[in-house]
Amino acid sequence: MNRLLVSLLLLAACTSAPMQRPFDLQGHRGARGHWPENSIPGMLRALDMGVTTLEMDAVISADRQVLLSHEPFLSHEFCLLPDGGEIPEDLERSYNLYQMTYAEIAAFDCGSKPHPRFPQQQKLRVSKPLLGEVIDSAEAYARRTGRPAPLYNIETKCSPEGDGVYHPAPEEFVGLVAEAVRSRNVAGRTTIQSFDPRTLQAGRQRYGSLGLKWALLVENEDGLEANLARLGFTPDIYSPDHRLVTADLVQQCRTRGMALVPWTANEPGEIRRLLELGVDGIISDYPDRVAAARSK
Repeated sequence: MNRLLVSLLLLAACTSAPMQRPFDLQGHRGARGHWPENSIPGMLRALDMGVTTLEMDAVISADRQVLLSHEPFLSHEFCLLPDGGEIPEDLERSYNLYQMTYAEIAAFDCGSKPHPRFPQQQKLRVSKPLLGEVIDSAEAYARRTGRPAPLYNIETKCSPEGDGVYHPAPEEFVGLVAEAVRSRNVAGRTTIQSFDPRTLQAGRQRYGSLGLKWALLVENEDGLEANLARLGFTPDIYSPDHRLVTADLVQQCRTRGMALVPWTANEPGEIRRLLELGVDGIISDYPDRVAAARSK
């Protein structure tokens, strides 16, 4: 067999074989099982656990600051009033972050109250941090401890019914997030994810040159084809509820060149199932459990 033919066969094999991706261990809201969610201490401890990517949620304040929060309001479940009092459950939505300045938001304690669903979570007084503060802290901590520079996965907490009520329109929302990461030179290490296709569509169109990645979050059972048709393009990452992951979905994502990174797998048995199926990463409240399962 001549050398040219051998070279062509090797090239064909390389181009047809699916690319082997580094496994992406993502700490959900930092490491929510151990530390207050979406907090700077939680993000730094997640780095100590060996996460590749810090996963977090972004919302917008009245003065157009990008801060970390899963709910667009101050949750009664784990936040306390500035004076230490309880937030009544029936009034929590009146503490609408989009109607409050960041200075007002920062006065609330969202880490001292015991979390009813995460009893092992460490308790400490923390406020909801600005996205920029989180990035600055994570970058400095990685340098100081000799760790690789972290990746960031930022969810825009956006929905059509929330437009103008809990957040700005998708174009403005994604623009504020994109500017926050661009100004800190981490856009090339950042993914923007959302359940709302509008955020990803607007972001890709306007900020595609920044090097951002795009991830579609999925919790419905409509299937891959329907969800991608709704989005209108093939994202870098497909992130379904972990219970939706099957061998067929893994293969479909590989065929399309998408990474498959399910959320939020916490139980050891489910983590092992996903690893055996060959997912490209896992988002977990307990990244240490994922790391332990991978080491076996």
